[in-house]
Amino acid sequence: MNDADKQDLEATELVRPYVITNGRSLPRESQFSLITLVTATADEQQRPARLSPEEQNLLRMCVGGYLSVAEIAGHTQLPIGVVKILLAALSEAGYLVSRPPVARAPVANLQLLEEVLHGLQSKFG
Repeated sequence: MNDADKQDLEATELVRPYVITNGRSLPRESQFSLITLVTATADEQQRPARLSPEEQNLLRMCVGGYLSVAEIAGHTQLPIGVVKILLAALSEAGYLVSRPPVARAPVANLQLLEEVLHGLQSKFG
């Protein structure tokens, strides 16, 4: 960790979450869960300079590819709620693309699996 990172960390600890999020509230849980994947859009030329330092940091982090919301929160050392609020704002502005988590697979039919197992056992011993 270099001196700039230490200063950023110290500054982040001094700023209240309400200030970082501009008083915005949490997005709905279905929009950003801990395992939602996020990446920056391809067009970096349209990014305004008026984004907060935290938002700019999130965008820089997401340029390299998909990261989960939990990974982003870990790297930034910001509370998960604050990260979700910032990601929602960036997503609404068109700077981020998110991919929802994959839905759970349905439970396999146990009877069918047993029939397949017995068939394989009878054929191959």
